Amino acid sequence: MNFFIKIMARKELKMDDVGIETIEINGIEYVKKTDTLQHAELLDGMQYVLVRTYSAGVHVGYLKDRKGKEVKLLHAIRIHYWDGAASLSQLAVDGVSKPQNCRFSVAVPSIELTEAIEIIPCTAKAQKNIKEVPSWKI
Repeated sequence: MNFFIKIMARKELKMDDVGIETIEINGIEYVKKTDTLQHAELLDGMQYVLVRTYSAGVHVGYLKDRKGKEVKLLHAIRIHYWDGAASLSQLAVDGVSKPQNCRFSVAVPSIELTEAIEIIPCTAKAQKNIKEVPSWKI
């Protein structure tokens, strides 16, 4: 193990170069940087967030503006029902594992929500997953 670490320090190999997903040093496991929680892709500097409201349900989109409990989202999707995430926190971090069972609306260009009671930044993984869930239509 010490020999490997010395080689890594001199040659600047990346974990991907040798096909390693994790490495353990002195009992501590390290993971590739790409496997850590990365924030979702921004749109013109706007963060991709999940918003829970008092009476209008749950929405995801790009946070354009917030004034107190009033929130404006762009490219917003209403999350009517989700399956495959235990909570909104997991939804914002991982997305869903059962997209075929979810009811996500079509995206609207913008929406103004009043009574926002929770705003959770999404990870890149969740953002990609949420956008791939087919729109629920009748």
